[in-house]
Amino acid sequence: MSILLRGAAVLTVNGDFEVLTGADVVVDGQNISYVGPGKEWHREFDRIIDCSNKMIVPGFVNAHGHAAMTLLRSYADDVPLMFWLEKRIWPVEARLKREDVYWGTMLAILEMLKSGTTTFTDMYFFMDQVAEAAEECGIRAVLSRGLVGVDHMADRGLEESEQFVRNWQGRSQGRITTMLGPHAPYTCPPAYLKRVMELQAKLSVPVQIHLSETLDEVHHIKSEYGVSPPELLKDTGLFALPVLAAHCVHLSDDDMDILREYNVRVAHNPGSNLKLGSGIAPVPDLLARGITVGLGTDGAASNNNLDMLEEVRLAALIHKGSRMDPTVVTAGQALAMATRESAKAIFLPDVGTIAEGMKADLVLYDLNRPHLVPQHDLAAHLVYAAQPGDISLVMVDGRVLVENGQAVTLDEEKILFQAQQRALHLVSGGKE
Repeated sequence: MSILLRGAAVLTVNGDFEVLTGADVVVDGQNISYVGPGKEWHREFDRIIDCSNKMIVPGFVNAHGHAAMTLLRSYADDVPLMFWLEKRIWPVEARLKREDVYWGTMLAILEMLKSGTTTFTDMYFFMDQVAEAAEECGIRAVLSRGLVGVDHMADRGLEESEQFVRNWQGRSQGRITTMLGPHAPYTCPPAYLKRVMELQAKLSVPVQIHLSETLDEVHHIKSEYGVSPPELLKDTGLFALPVLAAHCVHLSDDDMDILREYNVRVAHNPGSNLKLGSGIAPVPDLLARGITVGLGTDGAASNNNLDMLEEVRLAALIHKGSRMDPTVVTAGQALAMATRESAKAIFLPDVGTIAEGMKADLVLYDLNRPHLVPQHDLAAHLVYAAQPGDISLVMVDGRVLVENGQAVTLDEEKILFQAQQRALHLVSGGKE
């Protein structure tokens, strides 16, 4: 399908952070074929969209999350991470069924699409159902089966991961890609990580892992192994592989130097880290070292939404406040972290910017809103003032998925009903 988006303001989020006005964007099939000054076109288009007083930006790339945890939204709030996991989340997750994960993921995708996310990263269970939901809805997804190496499911997890990667890598014309997902150093000891590495050598896909999320984790690893979590993963050999590390809140200078040396990518989750009281990641220091830092929401059970605009705003604000320096993490840097840099973090080279040859993953914002006038700086408007309700269109892979606030490919009423019923059944222990 060919689509002409005519006369828009365009935040390219390219290396020069170029902003175009009165520009045309042409989509042919899955890709952008033209970005530049508006002109007279002597060709036919399947559709022409008037984008006057509209802004086109790359779709948000959610670099870390657990989509089906939407079913546990608001279930276990205002407690520390380990209590949250051990006493509230893990017992309920033990009751999850395939259909629960499918509908929880559908709810997450609905929420993400309507708030401008066009790619999401996931680490969870029953990943075939997650992939099926992504395939049906049209969103881009990078998926991994979560692995825990200290329980009876350790061997089965590796077997399921291998089968999942072989079944889904590159599916839906490349819209679905995969990773391996060892949960964290405290649930995946070195011997198990070695087995993950052996599997990675067979499959040649990246690895994602939670890392240095809390001080308790750092103290536990140091007491057991005598080194920090990044040092442990380096010594184990995991960092010789392509790795995405989520959170990275508690890092020493030496830890950050290790991440830089091994080109480890980081997924910053400011909302979840604040809500769980985990702390604030040293993002300015990571950026100063040239480390790739993307943005993620984490799961809706610890956020409690999947709104990447909120994460962008937090990323631009909390570091200014904690460092008492308004120049750190600018609006442009925060926006890049949620788009171009997140795409790099999850190993997608053709996503995250508006440029010829890139995937047509676009979001159209209506600028005719009181909080977006006057338009001195569009990037600042997007980061500090825009709202999901300003979105008029969302496109993934050249296909319109949201228009005028409505999800084109989803039955919203059915998703909301199924998610509500399954969530209540889960937390009641299956008694209702």
